[in-house]
Amino acid sequence: MQSLNTDKGIIFNIQKFSLFDGPGIRTAVFMKGCNLRCVWCHNPESVDYSPQLSFNPSRCIGCGKCFAACPRAAHRTSESGHVIDRALCVRCFRCVDTCYSEALTAIGKEMSAEEVMSVILADKPYYDSSGGGVTFSGGESMTRLPFLKRLLLACKEAGISTAVDTAGNVPYSYFNEIEGGADIYLYDIKAVDESLHKELTGVSNRLILDNFIRLLRDGKRVIVRVPYIPGGNAADMENIAGFLCDHYSGEVELLAYHRLGESKMNLIGLSADRFGRFTVPEKDEVRRVVLMFQRKGLQCRANSL
Repeated sequence: MQSLNTDKGIIFNIQKFSLFDGPGIRTAVFMKGCNLRCVWCHNPESVDYSPQLSFNPSRCIGCGKCFAACPRAAHRTSESGHVIDRALCVRCFRCVDTCYSEALTAIGKEMSAEEVMSVILADKPYYDSSGGGVTFSGGESMTRLPFLKRLLLACKEAGISTAVDTAGNVPYSYFNEIEGGADIYLYDIKAVDESLHKELTGVSNRLILDNFIRLLRDGKRVIVRVPYIPGGNAADMENIAGFLCDHYSGEVELLAYHRLGESKMNLIGLSADRFGRFTVPEKDEVRRVVLMFQRKGLQCRANSL
């Protein structure tokens, strides 16, 4: 786990009025940093634990202010236009401060627990009326354990329901650390076949599946989320459904692949070539997968239908 002051964390987005991150109307708090490397990642800007520089060329007005502001001369002009030498960039974000058009932005901001809670508390009436609350996501919020724990306790004191969105690739002691703080776990099951999981995420799934079973045995409320990635884990859907039938009787959310991650990769200066292997499924294809889960007795729905 990354070292982090209990009082502060790096937040890259706080999404209000979210309807897809747990029950009811929710505020989703996205923390930077992840210990998986999912090839299809929809939020590639969440992987790095530190703030990052984003550059959108379509918004650049060519004023040249960033060239003068950069202490490392990382901004330059090429045949393709304004480019950034990421090897030279030290993420001081002086260029961001000079960019009137917001072509340059910083992804990730250090926030105190009090600052995050002030945003959360503003919408408490909506949580109360809809059965909603707050979802802590990422990245992997559980790699920010001290900060996450403080926020969960603050929400509990305020009477706000909480959910933790996790891939479960952490020691089970981390779940014990937030005992009583998290009401719901949104738990990712990306593949059951271990070799495929390693290929797609960079890590084994043994700890992830073991933690999932232990959470259920400990009586925790869990909502399973299964990404559906044609060209990735699509062939493992039957295995995932079979595993869930053996251990689980709750809700399953199928998350269909989309291409938003590709554009985000380009904005942070990384190649999106790896996304070429994946295809966006048609709605009929997603429905067939949902029906397969349902025929096995699982409560399954898709976010894209």
